[in-house]
This record gives sequence, structure tokens and C-alpha cells, in this order.
Amino acid sequence: MGSTGTVLRELRGAQKSAKGVSLYSRYVNRPVGRVLAAGAYRAGLTPNQVTLISALFTYVALASVALVEPSWTLAVLVYAALAVGFAFDSADGQLARLTGRGGPDGEWLDHVVDCGKLLLVHTAVLISFYRFGELPSNAWLLLPLGFQLAAVVTFCAGLLREHLGKAAASAQGPSWAAAPAAPVSRVRAVALLPADYGVFCLVFLLLGAPGAFRAGYAVLAVVHTLFLAAFLAKWFRELKALRAG
Repeated sequence: MGSTGTVLRELRGAQKSAKGVSLYSRYVNRPVGRVLAAGAYRAGLTPNQVTLISALFTYVALASVALVEPSWTLAVLVYAALAVGFAFDSADGQLARLTGRGGPDGEWLDHVVDCGKLLLVHTAVLISFYRFGELPSNAWLLLPLGFQLAAVVTFCAGLLREHLGKAAASAQGPSWAAAPAAPVSRVRAVALLPADYGVFCLVFLLLGAPGAFRAGYAVLAVVHTLFLAAFLAKWFRELKALRAG
């Protein structure tokens, strides 16, 4: 087992493409995940165990949102746990690529944990609104439901786009698969920041001020809905072009 420095260098060489990744994931979450992956490797953990650690941090934080009265202390603890959970979510894939121990079971487990996270985060906000929110109107209870719909559809549609695209590209033969990849766009990386889960987690730092949290959460809900509309149109065009090709 090599030194931590050696492991980190190997992990840097095993990174996924930065295409379609926001600046937060590229310069914050992935580097932190790389350090966690190196630590997990030194500790002899498997990628699936790292995935479960990610789930533990994330799900405990979200349960706290639903069950504990909002305060500034809760805000800091919840954000810290969500950020660590998200970093471990990056670490499991990096560890899998480093060790060659990735497989369908790990990918499946990772997606199950992510899907549960998307459902639970907005359910937790809904429960917190109902129990502690002192809402101006009960209509606010609809907001987490709408946000949840946008998040889950984005997640599922994105997975389908990825897998259907790979299947179509494979059917086109080697010449299609060998097409050069588009260059990484820094403008796109900046534009994707509002849709990044790590940036979304920042809103929980406002839990100590319920009105500010509601406002920030509502703004993010609108932004994510607009991104969903843009993503759906883009993915549909891409899949249609694959069929035509």
C-alpha cells in the first residue's frame, strides 16, 4: 500500500472528465473527495463502504432538519454533514477507479443512495415547514413538493440520457464512439453552479433564520425548475440526433 501522497497522485490521474461539471464540484468537492478516497484506501475500505458512509452523513443531517427545531447551531451542523456526505459521494467513485473494484453493484448502490437523498431532502424541508415554519400561508407546503418533482425528474432523465446515449453510440460502431470530445467550457462550469447539489446545500446555513431560508429555498426551486426545462430540451435533441445518425 503506497504512501498517501502516492495515492493522491494516482487519484488525480483517475479523475472523471470535467465536462458538464460545475466549478464547485471540480474545484471543491472532487479535491476533498480525493483526500477522503486516499484515506479510505489507506484504511482498507471498499467503494461500497464509502458510499454507505456518505449515506450516513447525509441521511442523519436530513433527519435532523425534519426532527429538530431550526437554529443557527443546527444550520452549521446540517450543512457540515451534507457537505461531508457529498464529498464521500465523490470519494466512492474515485476509490473504485483507483482500485478497479467498481462494478454494477456499486453503481446501483450509489444511484439508490442518491435517489433516496433527493426524495428525503425535500421531504425533510416539508416536515420542517409544517412543524416549525410558522408559514405565512399553507401554500408554502407545496414548494418542497414542486422542488422534489423537479429534482427527481432531472436525476432520472439525466441517467436515462446517459445510458440511452451510450447504447445508441455503441450501436453506431467504433467511428461514432471515437468522435472527439467537446472541450471543457469554463462558462458552462460557472452557469451550472446554481444546479450543483453542493451549492444547494449552502441554503441550509440559513436554517437559523426561517424567513431567509424560505426565500433562499424558493429561489433555488425556481432556478432548478428552469434548469430542468433546459436540460430536458437539450437531452431530447441529443437523443433525437443519435437516432438520426
